[in-house]
Amino acid sequence: MLRHTRPVDSKGRCYGLTDLPPGPDFGAVADMLAQSLPSVSLIVTSPLMRCRLLAQRLAEARDVPMRIDERIIEMDFGTWEGRLWAEIPRDEIEAWAQDFLEGRPHGGETVAMLETRVRAALDDAPGLVEDPDVLWVTHAGVVRAAHAILDHGHAWDTELDFGAWTDLGNHSTGTCRACASQGSAPQQP
Repeated sequence: MLRHTRPVDSKGRCYGLTDLPPGPDFGAVADMLAQSLPSVSLIVTSPLMRCRLLAQRLAEARDVPMRIDERIIEMDFGTWEGRLWAEIPRDEIEAWAQDFLEGRPHGGETVAMLETRVRAALDDAPGLVEDPDVLWVTHAGVVRAAHAILDHGHAWDTELDFGAWTDLGNHSTGTCRACASQGSAPQQP
């Protein structure tokens, strides 16, 4: 699973379904990833521009097919979409924290709803865990949901930087490798 590169105007912003374009480092990071990611036979991507453009670039560079899967889109944050996290009323954030899986003070999607659609996508991609020759280009929320579904401890605390990837199969043994797009090229597992 590969998280998209840093989008434009994303710092401190809640932007789940907001279709932000990739930021200025997109080309350099995409080229680095095209050279450094493990071999794959298929790329599956979220339809949002920040993922789709990266997936297209990787698919062309690797000469592999690409398909879009709506189920691996980021969580819908409802009325919080596009707002700075610091501007969201504290009581709403606290209400969400009190009922993390089912709460939806923003009126959008619950974490449980996100998990349900990610589970359906995982069920349709059995090789993603055992033999990761399929690459998902997706979002941090989807990566966390996948880790939670696979019962990887502290899944909702999983950190994955922009342009970084994780191997779901290796994570269960504690050898998950994620790499930051800043400073060094991704390493193969």
